[in-house]
Amino acid sequence: MSKLSRRQLIAMAGGAALSAASPDPVAPWKNALSHPVSDIPDRHTIHAYFNVTPETIDGRYVLYYTSVTPEAHRGEIRMQERATGKETVLAPNLDTEDAHRVACQQWVSNDRTVIFHDLRNGEVVTAAVDVKTFKERILAKGRMVSFGTQASDLIPIYGVHFQPGTYTDVEILNVATGEIRTVVTARQVREAYPEEIRKLYGELQISTPFGVLSPDEKLIFFKLSAQSPNYQPLPEGHLQWPRSYQSDREGLVCFDIEHSRLLFFRRNWGHPSWDPKSTAILNVPNILQDARTGKETPIPSLPKFPGQHHAFSPDGKLFVTDTQLEAFGGAKGEWGVAVCDITGGSWTMIARFRGDQGATTWRKNHPHPAFSPDGNRIYYNVNSGKYTRLFVAERSPGIQMSRGA
Repeated sequence: MSKLSRRQLIAMAGGAALSAASPDPVAPWKNALSHPVSDIPDRHTIHAYFNVTPETIDGRYVLYYTSVTPEAHRGEIRMQERATGKETVLAPNLDTEDAHRVACQQWVSNDRTVIFHDLRNGEVVTAAVDVKTFKERILAKGRMVSFGTQASDLIPIYGVHFQPGTYTDVEILNVATGEIRTVVTARQVREAYPEEIRKLYGELQISTPFGVLSPDEKLIFFKLSAQSPNYQPLPEGHLQWPRSYQSDREGLVCFDIEHSRLLFFRRNWGHPSWDPKSTAILNVPNILQDARTGKETPIPSLPKFPGQHHAFSPDGKLFVTDTQLEAFGGAKGEWGVAVCDITGGSWTMIARFRGDQGATTWRKNHPHPAFSPDGNRIYYNVNSGKYTRLFVAERSPGIQMSRGA
């Protein structure tokens, strides 16, 4: 892996170039203040994932999943008005696979809609709810929700990773129209990378879950999956969450939607996320990957944070990550959230907490930190005490994040 200059790293990540006299972009986070998003006691409040923000573009609302069961597998999606703390239930009585990504709830269509998945009567469904009318629509059956962009109507969906049935391909759902479009098939992927896939999965049927759409909607990266040998498929309409790993999932593939072509294959998935300009993928440990060539460039002079879910700031100058803290002198089970300069060197830990308690789910939730759309707040989950709770860290008062050009 080659080393690039500071200016080249910033350009690759989509941010504006900094002069030598520019202030440390991490500095405003060195005295960040954190608090729970909700003060309602005796329940879990969980943000879905590091690839999406729980806050609306205008900063008025924040979205989360709530549950009062010990394992957090059953619960509700709620939105909170940040100024008042008032909550509104958007989707009740949900049955989720685990507490790790809960219902994959997220804002779409410029925050007019919340999309999520649920298990209903033995079948997984993709559903959307209008946040003004509270009207719910079932938009796909047999598929789960992955991650799109907040302003877009488009969202990737995928066949259930442990039992995809006929839904093995990369599909994109238009939430406004209900149209589902296949952009690339699992067969095309295997034909393009036969040796690489054979090393991972032999001749097993593969599917293409966990697609993440680029901010400009022109690219998508996705994972590969194959059913675990010990999984026993259930009849259609009788599906249950297995409550354990029942699929083998590895491999990262990037696809050019605009020109309908596969771009590259990476054996290790890591925990990838898009930069704001759709030119690079941020992956672990501290790697920038060219979105069209797959070329990897390490970000210099930063720790290799154990745990690691990296997400960009909106202006592309920073990234936030979660990390286990034993390597930093912390106790076993202690986690933290760090903010880092995307060009390397400068970083700061903004929060430390117990991360091995909370929901008793079979698949533990992680902090999964994500910036607010204006870049002035960072949301993350905390597994401390009896409940998993969503926290927010706010940068130093009076210093605002500028949006990228």
